[in-house]
Formats: sequence, C-alpha cells, structure tokens
Amino acid sequence: MGTRVIRLPDIGEGVAEAELVAWHVKVGDIVREGQPLADVMTDKATVEIPSPTTGTVTALGGEVGSMLAVGGELIRLDVPGTADEAPPPPAPFAAAAARASPEGATAPPPVQAAAPEPPPEPATLPQPPVAPAAPMPGPPRPPGEKPLASPSVRRRAWEAGLDLRQVRGSGPAGRILHEDLDALLRGGGGAPAAPSGRIADTRIEEIRITGLRRRIAERMVEAKRRIAHFTYVEEVDVTALEELRAALNAGAAAAQDRPKLTPLPFLMRAVVRAVAEFPQMNAHYDDEAEVVRRFGGVHIGIATRTPSGLMVPVVRHAEARDLWDCAAEARRLAEAARQGLATREELSGSTITITSLGALGGIVSTPVVNRPEVAIVGVNRIVVRPVWRDGEGFVPRRMMNLSSSFDHRVVDGYDAAAFIQRIKGLIETPALLFTEGG
Repeated sequence: MGTRVIRLPDIGEGVAEAELVAWHVKVGDIVREGQPLADVMTDKATVEIPSPTTGTVTALGGEVGSMLAVGGELIRLDVPGTADEAPPPPAPFAAAAARASPEGATAPPPVQAAAPEPPPEPATLPQPPVAPAAPMPGPPRPPGEKPLASPSVRRRAWEAGLDLRQVRGSGPAGRILHEDLDALLRGGGGAPAAPSGRIADTRIEEIRITGLRRRIAERMVEAKRRIAHFTYVEEVDVTALEELRAALNAGAAAAQDRPKLTPLPFLMRAVVRAVAEFPQMNAHYDDEAEVVRRFGGVHIGIATRTPSGLMVPVVRHAEARDLWDCAAEARRLAEAARQGLATREELSGSTITITSLGALGGIVSTPVVNRPEVAIVGVNRIVVRPVWRDGEGFVPRRMMNLSSSFDHRVVDGYDAAAFIQRIKGLIETPALLFTEGG
C-alpha cells in the first residue's frame, strides 16, 4: 500500500489555477478509477475531475472555495501495490493558507490530513414559554461595575435584547462567554418577546460565496469599476410584433421542427439589423491596450438565470440565422446552462448581450455591461397601457421598455440613442425584420 498524490490536471485554455467548488469524496472513502473526485471552476466553466486510479482517500488538498494551482495537490490516495509518492500529509491546514493569491499559486497548497469537522448545527431556539420566564442567572452587578465581555458577545447580547449587567459570567474574572448567553437563551430568560409572545430569532447564518456566485461578484465589481456606465430607456409599442408572433406560432403549431417563438428571437434579429448600421455597438473595448475591436459576426450573449447564478450563453453568428434558428439555439443554450452542461466555448465570446427579467422585468432596469463588450440591451415586461393616437383617442396598446446600458468611454450618448431608436423602429414595424435593407 503506497501513497499516490493526485494533482490538479491542466484543464486547457491557458488556465493556471481553478477554484475548488465541490468535493464528491471524503477522507476514508474508497474510490474507483473514473469516479468523480471534485468539481473545479475556471472562468464560468465547471470541470469534473475523475480519479485516475482506485484507492482510499487519505487527505484532501483544500476546502471548498480554495484556489488550486494547476499541478497542485488535489487529493491523496492509498493505492494497493504502489510505493509512496510523497511523504505523509502534514497537519491540517489553516483555511486562509489554502487559498492562492490573486496572481495564482506557484506551489501546492497544504493538504487536509483528517476528515473535516461537520459545521455546527444551528442553535435551536426555545419555544414560546408556557410558564413565567426563568429569572436572570445571578444577581445584578453593583452600580457602576462594567460586565466583562468580548465585542462579539456584547453585539450578540444587544441583538437579543439582553442586559449584560444581569448575566453572571463563567469565564475568568467573571467574563461573560457565548456559552453563558446560550444557557440563558435556552432557559428562556431575557429574550425579547414579540407582541405575539414568540421568542425573537437571533440566529445569524453565514453563507460563503464560492464557485459561480464568486465569479459573478468579481465580474460585476470589475465591470462597474472599469466601465463608465450610462443607461438609456426607450418605450416601444410591441402590439404589432405580438400579433405577428401569435400568428407565426399558430401557423407553426403543426410543424414539429419549429420551436415556439418568444419576443427574444425578434429582438435578436432587430439587434443584428441595427448593429449593421451601428458597428461600434458590436465591439469589445480593450482598455489596457486602448483598442476597440469591432466584429463582423454578431455573437449575442443571452443573460440566463440558472440555479447557480447568472450565466451568459452565446448564440454565435446570429446574423446567419433565421428567426426559428435563433429561437432554437437560444433555448438549447439556456437549457444547457441551467443543467450545468454548457461548455466553456458556449459561455464565452459574445460581442453584445441581451438581458431580460421576463415577467418580473419591471418598468426600468440599469443592466451592467458585460465587459469587455460596450453595449447591453435590457428588456422590461410587456404591459397594456392606454396610448394616444391621432384620430382614435386613447387606445390600448402593448408597451415594453428597453433599458440599455453602454460604455460611455467609447459610445456617445447620441449614438446609443440612435441605435435603440433603430431597434424600436424595427420592432414596431416587424415586417422590416424580414425585408432586405429593412
């Protein structure tokens, strides 16, 4: 029986490090060749790392949220019939030491030599008392005597409505500990009661930000920090488009190969037509090189809500697709993203993005530009509103706002407004979407 060190493999794409987002095994488990060991994330793609051999897990190379360098220790196995590949694992590592610096680790992180302790269970709060509350433990302190307690204990007592002068401390020199507060709350004394008589909930849940949520946070902060955002909102009458959409869906109901049309593929087609006239919108801005790269192909990112967070799968070469092809590809990519099956290539390379909150789209939003892009088109919900039309008076129309953001460093306000006005014209007269030069 010998120790074999399994290292984080080269995942490709020039990745130097990856974030550990999930363990599928624990110390003491027997794993088989090909069995998943862990999930790691690079950029927005999650990669499953399989075991190259059969053995027993003896140590884990980090905790969830750790950054591991390519070539760094991922896990250690006891493998029958092999010699030791490395010395016995060191003592359990500190959580902070398991994280690589932002520039990437150059040496393997310390390993976890023992099974991690399970997280403490949330404290169970007392049920509403059926008898008078228990008295405070201990007599009041003399006037002017300050109770000894750490800042965290004082904070917790303040949140629970407890008077520390009435609490007897069990620590050195009478210091009040968290255990003293636990005992007091379990006994029901001193907890503030709501008008209903229920005990106030003083629990605080800490949720570590890891994986995709961490990447989203990093990208959002970076985009807001480096891009000079401005948002332009325009009202669009989608009555004719909705009538056309309903007619096309009714006509395609019998066709098995045509997906149901939502407003999205119409908007994608309008964006393709508009960027042909405003190529500066279908671009990336490399602010470090101070270069704007305009693209001939229109690769539309579709902001998609998934159980793990926001992802942006990309419909490539939308300019070469018809309405139903756009709809089918957008649906396929969205489903792959929600199931965690989208590839790295399907989640990168967009040149302009469309985002929508669907039925929850509100009246106005201020979307964040998907850096290094320079424009994002935001869709708000469709509502029926009275609209004044000459000769008809007020008539009900289906209205929708477009809330779109731009990088003001390279896109002028006038150009942004003209771009959205062009999209508005195409949507309000949807026949233009299907005519040459429309």
